[in-house]
Amino acid sequence: MPIRTPETTRLDLAGAGVGLGTADVDATRLDVARRLLDLLADTATEPRADTQLEALTLAVAADLPVLLWGEPGIGKTAALTQLAEALELPLTTVIASVHEPSDFSGLPIVGDDPAQQGVPMAPPDWAVRLVRAGRGLLFLDELSTAPPAVQAALLRLVLERRVGALQLPPGVRIVAAANPRSSAADGWELSPPLANRFVHLQWVHDHEVVVRGLGGVWPVAALPRLDPQALPAAVALARRSVCGLLAARPALVHRLPTTESRRGGAWSSPRSWDMALRLVAFATAAGSSREVLSLLVRGAVGDGPGLELMAHMDRMDLPDPEDLLADPAAAVFPERGDLRQAVLDAVVAAVRTRPDRARWDAAWTLLARALETGTPDLLVVPATTLASLRREDWEVPAAIERLAPALAVSRRADLVGAQKPRTVRR
Repeated sequence: MPIRTPETTRLDLAGAGVGLGTADVDATRLDVARRLLDLLADTATEPRADTQLEALTLAVAADLPVLLWGEPGIGKTAALTQLAEALELPLTTVIASVHEPSDFSGLPIVGDDPAQQGVPMAPPDWAVRLVRAGRGLLFLDELSTAPPAVQAALLRLVLERRVGALQLPPGVRIVAAANPRSSAADGWELSPPLANRFVHLQWVHDHEVVVRGLGGVWPVAALPRLDPQALPAAVALARRSVCGLLAARPALVHRLPTTESRRGGAWSSPRSWDMALRLVAFATAAGSSREVLSLLVRGAVGDGPGLELMAHMDRMDLPDPEDLLADPAAAVFPERGDLRQAVLDAVVAAVRTRPDRARWDAAWTLLARALETGTPDLLVVPATTLASLRREDWEVPAAIERLAPALAVSRRADLVGAQKPRTVRR
């Protein structure tokens, strides 16, 4: 026989309508529903490698405004709520599309003597709460549905952290979310000045994270751990990377896209390059992966310039071709095929710039060493170019004999792969 408790007895009586009024019965049922809701909300968190979440937290740590792009229902708002809880920051959500421009630029308040004191711009209550707290996460939701007038009013908030006459404290971080125009309700393209003030991150769902989260365990966001000893080196690397690329490619300093949709995303300007420099420094000090850094720099300056910066940083760590030519026997090549190809191309370019017999022979020795630890297809172009630099009085080095069979096989394979299949006629 089941044990009766006051609660079960009360529920039975409520079901029978004995001794309880209608309001009491409804209240009891709502209490049970609340218990069920509490059980569903009782979830745990776990540390989990998540590239986009790490990129978001790194940009927040760098105190840069972030804009999350994603389809409706993808979890952008939930991610921001969880991020605020993990960082112990009070979350203030502002739906940009339902506000007037004056809600961000301030409401004019007439004082005792406007001619002497002017007309101050009073900030909204949410801005006052942020200032009183001294810290917080300001979440600007539905940014792509905000009309142009509201976007113009947001410019000063995002860049200068000012709302009317009020200056937001340094402890406030700004994150926004937007849906692509194709899936936004009455969506607008972001204005180029506003878009250029954000680090743009594409937010997509990971089905494994969703399944595990619905099972009760969600990934936890955490601020990156910056190595105090690595800070000066991280700043030096960031400055050398960005300045080195822009010195070689001045056209990348400012490149305003020609289409309206691209202007509403990430594009390169002195402002966004400054953001990219800061992100490189933070990612380096945190020891972040190449994938995370790629997301961040492309989100700041756009895909094209961002990928060029990543390639430039890869080449910065490559050995000097003059050092390789001076001591071919001690050469160490990168493991990645594209970097190895870049090293070999640089060696051949160095010989072309200053050709002589000893350097030409050393280059062939380097190609032979590269063949020992890599695939022969990477050597076809450098070897062909190097062979074209031979002078009549230069003897063929012995290293060519070791390269010839492998290069011949690789060339034949390329030719076979390039041939179109013949049509069989019946």
